[in-house]
Amino acid sequence: MTSPALDIAVVGATGTVGESLVQILEELAFPVATLHLLASMESAGSSVMFAGKKLKVREVDSFDFAQVKLVFFAASPAVSRSFAPKASAAGCAVIDLSGALDGATALVPEANGERIAELPQPARITSPSAGAVALAVALAPLKGLLDIERVQVNACLAVSELGREAVSELARQTAELLNARPLEPRFFDRQVAFNLLPQVGTPDEQGHTAVERRLVGELRQLLDLPQLKISVSCIQVPVFFGDSFSVAVQSRRPVELAAVNAALEAADSIELVEPGDYPTPVGDAVGQDVVYVGRVRHGVDEDQQLNLWLTTDNVRKGAALNAVQTAQLLIKHMA
Repeated sequence: MTSPALDIAVVGATGTVGESLVQILEELAFPVATLHLLASMESAGSSVMFAGKKLKVREVDSFDFAQVKLVFFAASPAVSRSFAPKASAAGCAVIDLSGALDGATALVPEANGERIAELPQPARITSPSAGAVALAVALAPLKGLLDIERVQVNACLAVSELGREAVSELARQTAELLNARPLEPRFFDRQVAFNLLPQVGTPDEQGHTAVERRLVGELRQLLDLPQLKISVSCIQVPVFFGDSFSVAVQSRRPVELAAVNAALEAADSIELVEPGDYPTPVGDAVGQDVVYVGRVRHGVDEDQQLNLWLTTDNVRKGAALNAVQTAQLLIKHMA
């Protein structure tokens, strides 16, 4: 049965994720009646293409959320905290990509999509961080095979995780260095071009950053393993688009690699790379709708450890596509 068309709003429509979200709504033929594109005062007045038309972006501050049934929040946490409660009060379902809404249910259709049927309406949903999406897509098919005791992740995050300004900063730094000009960091606190920054954000008293804590909390929820031990180190890498992850999964019993490979091969949204090869963001993941998995192997000295390499388009698959696919599930249950 075809879902009825909905009036929808996208908050943060001029951002990197917002623009991708609008594009994917069109690509997947999402049942949109009227699409309202919203942004801050600084970005209002610009236009975004949708279904062959130029739609004008309006200020979110003056928008009446009673006009729509579904709102995507693809802006900053502060914007979500300010306007998502207003959208919910107006009877709108909310899908937030900022991680700012306390009590919202984190959803990745491939991992815990069945939870959509349990949500009260109007629903308040978190489309998780791109890292949590990638890890949940890869680990969910393995839950039944492995008695998972611990997960250790080194997350190599593209600068687009931090928005368009960070992308521009990497481009500017790269150009200055290649042209032998003095480098003055602006967006980042030091050189990121041709460099690695082993800290993404400001650490708390225990030394963990907000992005690391968010990833741990979301992954536990997505896998429905609230006590799972997870260690995460996020690294800022000089890559424009495409996150990558080195993952070590500790099992309480020996890991059967043949069964793991079969489960990954059969899973939705996973592209398993042949042994001896490996996927990278550039040339494989960017622009694609899957999580690439490669280098599937035991630990060096223990068959109870599973090592994986993951890479995915953080803006498209990790953010925008997950939000739209979640909305596709949601509209089947909306009253």
